[in-house]
Amino acid sequence: MNTIHLNIDKALIAVTKEQVYAFEPKVKKGLEALHNGSGAGSDFLGWLHLPSSITEAGLKKIEDTAAVLRAKCEVVVVIGIGGSYLGTKAVAEALNNSFDWLLGERKNPVLIYAGHHIGEDYLYELSEILKGKSFGIINISKSGTTTEPALAFRILKKQLEDAVGKEEAKHRIVAVTDQARGALRTLADREGYQTFVIPDDVGGRFSALTPVGLLPIAVAGLDIRRLVAGAVSMEKATAEDTPFAENIAAIYAATRNALYAAGKKIEILANFHPKLHYIGEWWKQLYGESEGKEHKGIFPAAVDFTTDLHSMGQWIQEGERIIFETVISVAKPDHITLVPADEADLDGLNFLAGKRVDEVNKMAELGTQLAHVDGEVPNIQITLPEVNAYYLGQLFYFFEKACGISGYVLGVNPFDQPGVEAYKKNMFALLDKPGYEKESAAIRKKI
Repeated sequence: MNTIHLNIDKALIAVTKEQVYAFEPKVKKGLEALHNGSGAGSDFLGWLHLPSSITEAGLKKIEDTAAVLRAKCEVVVVIGIGGSYLGTKAVAEALNNSFDWLLGERKNPVLIYAGHHIGEDYLYELSEILKGKSFGIINISKSGTTTEPALAFRILKKQLEDAVGKEEAKHRIVAVTDQARGALRTLADREGYQTFVIPDDVGGRFSALTPVGLLPIAVAGLDIRRLVAGAVSMEKATAEDTPFAENIAAIYAATRNALYAAGKKIEILANFHPKLHYIGEWWKQLYGESEGKEHKGIFPAAVDFTTDLHSMGQWIQEGERIIFETVISVAKPDHITLVPADEADLDGLNFLAGKRVDEVNKMAELGTQLAHVDGEVPNIQITLPEVNAYYLGQLFYFFEKACGISGYVLGVNPFDQPGVEAYKKNMFALLDKPGYEKESAAIRKKI
């Protein structure tokens, strides 16, 4: 197997194969709308052919800039929120050593994240830990005015300039921003920062394969070329002319919409590989922000098994039957660890002696699937041959393509996020931001 694999057989306890395939016309229509640009949000389809449009020159510029940061920095702070950091963190967590931060001799900088929330204690502690460290900043923001990253950048930029001087600081700051406008673009041009462009036609949650994700992933020393190659292969495999039954993005979109029509309102993305936790976080944003509109859409949740079987497992097994699971399974781990024999056998585990830990995990996975299916939880399985950059590239593009199709089948614009603005307006009014005087007066009457 040289590609990720989709299996919907265990989802057919709630819907029939005929019901899934009944969505073929709607899925084909959604796929056509993506490819001919006739659907809602068509000005944000730059991700669709992004992998195959990445040039050698573009990759080299990213790699060269990453090399400069690696040479100068022990730590690189990635500033961004939502899609501006989740793709990076998903790849870095999946491909780096789980205890990377404890390793003594390091070839590459530690990636630390900021600007993804408003936490005073976090920013204070980050500033403290950076004292005496050689650090750099990758600031990711299309506008440069999004509150969370702008606040973090203002604080960390000052700290960096105070530590090494403005001249040196500008060589340790990279801006990933708009081509021509916005506060960050203006600042970058004025200060002389190295810059990369966030394409106008690629929304944040679809941007992992732009410099938004590729630059910090390269700084971490990971193989962005294999990541892109995997995405290119999935772009071809899910093309418009791929037959419905062979197009895994189309089948996934059809299956989840059939389950939604059958009353399954929550999709739980599960994995049995702890290094895939942030794949789930990235996926939640992708599907939640794309489909949750007009009082409809599947609610995306994510769990880590077997860990969450000891917390959420009870609800999944016996709670309200409005859920289905999509499980990411990994066929082959990177390492071999055998269970040793123990003379006393007080824990009763000698029956496992000589077995690989992964065999125990695989039986936990199979046992969970059987139990949940018996408990009337439909199960979709996505299998990665192994966790590497190539298959993660495939997985990213697969989920993106299926999301675009699924949104159109649902009847929403999968590429906007109007509801995200509501909290911002209230926050600015409460903070008495200039220009929000009327809103401030109105909201204070409410409280």
